[in-house]
Amino acid sequence: MLQGTALQVLGRFWGAGCTVAILWLAARELEVESFGRFTFYLALFAWLDSLANMGTGEVAVQRTAAHPEQMESVLGGARRIRLVAGLVGVALTAIVALVYGESDAWLLVLAALYPVTHTLELSATVFRNQIAWGVPVAMRASASALSLAFVALLAANDARSPALYVCGVAAGSATANFMLHAAASRHIARTGAAPTPWRELWSEAWPLGVSALFAQTYFYVDNVFIRELRGEEELGPYNIAVRVLSYCIMIAQYASLTLLPWLRRQHVGREMGAALGNVGPPLFALAGLGAGLLFPWTYELLEFFRPGFGVAATSLKWLLAAVVAIYAGSTLLTAVVALGLNHQRLWISGGGLALNIAANFWAVPRYGIAGAGATTFATELFVAVSAAWVLARRGVALGSPWRWLAGIALFALAAWISSLLPFG
Repeated sequence: MLQGTALQVLGRFWGAGCTVAILWLAARELEVESFGRFTFYLALFAWLDSLANMGTGEVAVQRTAAHPEQMESVLGGARRIRLVAGLVGVALTAIVALVYGESDAWLLVLAALYPVTHTLELSATVFRNQIAWGVPVAMRASASALSLAFVALLAANDARSPALYVCGVAAGSATANFMLHAAASRHIARTGAAPTPWRELWSEAWPLGVSALFAQTYFYVDNVFIRELRGEEELGPYNIAVRVLSYCIMIAQYASLTLLPWLRRQHVGREMGAALGNVGPPLFALAGLGAGLLFPWTYELLEFFRPGFGVAATSLKWLLAAVVAIYAGSTLLTAVVALGLNHQRLWISGGGLALNIAANFWAVPRYGIAGAGATTFATELFVAVSAAWVLARRGVALGSPWRWLAGIALFALAAWISSLLPFG
């Protein structure tokens, strides 16, 4: 399990480096407002990824982790759901582009075909169940490099349309899904079984799918508030701060992918509490240490990316605090899914979305992008506490409270020590 997570993190480091290079190139070729629109549509496409998934990835693992003979049938039914959801995403992109009067709306719609390719990416379930991440990581690393190559080519030719840069990123991601399907399909036994009825899968998947959409919405909806209430000038710097957050939480994201089939089997063996207590507190402590080290240097970090982006320094401080909450919440939410509590996952994410929207309505007009960052922290804290409450009600032991508190203590200690370093 640790090897699988480490392999994904190494791949993510490569992908993160490519993304930093993509943003760096785009920030220098595009005007500040155009760069803001570029990051806005990157956020929209992250939301469309969740729409295309619609919970089918998790349900596929739930159904096949202990019953691999059902793989072909389950994937056949799940692909039908993904295809429809992906096409809905294309239509939504067209609506958003037209509402905002984008001059290159057709390019954005073309790029929105990328999430449809998640229909093929579902084949990677066979690797997820085996916790064998070598092939998926290699494919996604290649795709990141390809996206960077496309963007570099656009920058070298002085492209000024943010939609073109979005297309470049999407092309690399779509290529990864095609390659991943080609590599995974040979490992799926051909039984000739009919696809699982989509309605049957839908009844299990939609709570997870909608909860993931809620989570992506409360993670990215601040883009809408900032763009409408503060302007595109502040959107670019804020989204770079959000990118720092996304890099910081990549271990949590990939640990969750690795943990789900393992925790599911631990639940079947009635050892969920012990398993959760062994992995949750160390990940939380790691998050506290890393976020604390960065905490005093948010202004310098953002200014290094582009002069003037330090205006988002306070936002990034709040987002680093959110990182610590996310590491706790992601592990606990994974345990909720492993227990099969799909509807509880739904109301947790729905509550987080309601809190986020209400807080953004209040905070962004008063405190700007700093208010948006604080709202993200409050939301992630709510999600973590709610997941812990659900597990406790189900009798799942979370381990010693003192082990969990170590993450908070390490955050404070690391921030204090880092502030003494002579980097200012």
